[in-house]
Amino acid sequence: MTIRVVVADDQELVRSGFAMILDVQEDIEVVAEVGDGASAVEAVARLAPDVVLLDIRMPVLDGIEACRRISAGGACRTVMLTTFDSDEYVYEALHAGASGFLLKDVRRDDLVHAVRVVAAGESLLAPSVARRLIEEYTAVTARPAGARGLSEDRLQVLTARERETLLHLGRGLSNAEIAAALTVSEHTVKSHVGNVLGKLGLRDRIQAVICAYETGLIAAGSPSGE
Repeated sequence: MTIRVVVADDQELVRSGFAMILDVQEDIEVVAEVGDGASAVEAVARLAPDVVLLDIRMPVLDGIEACRRISAGGACRTVMLTTFDSDEYVYEALHAGASGFLLKDVRRDDLVHAVRVVAAGESLLAPSVARRLIEEYTAVTARPAGARGLSEDRLQVLTARERETLLHLGRGLSNAEIAAALTVSEHTVKSHVGNVLGKLGLRDRIQAVICAYETGLIAAGSPSGE
């Protein structure tokens, strides 16, 4: 199945560059390139793509508000792209309904991977972005790890392997990276992720990242995730 994508960025060279990277993939088709958030919302409504790449700062309508309207209006999933490695933007984008968040200096292969992962129904955060998000989250809550709504005892419902899976989710790893770390298949990892989300009552991988920190499984501010 071909993944249909809309690329929205107010800088033409950036927009065209992302579009060219994606359009040469056999399983991806860029159906529109637009230069502002309002045009992105219109293109999504008109073309019904699977994924839209949204720059944060755009004229007419910014990427955050465009993401909010797109997420509320249908099944299209959003990946936010920005040059600004800012906690505020990450937090706002995720609350607006973004399924992924990447910096514009993302590698070519990682951009393509992000589109495929998000189109498959998963959420994706670059590891550095995941760490910054959680550090901001814990700073705002001003409470110690393990005391922000989820006790470490909550993790007792998980098997040892599911607990390892949650640890890797907290580090921002993809299913493929978790599979490599655990020396299992991606299908097995997908099952573990589903079990973790189901047992802990979590909506998606992003909530799993927060859970890993809330329960103290990972210490906030630890670059190694240990």
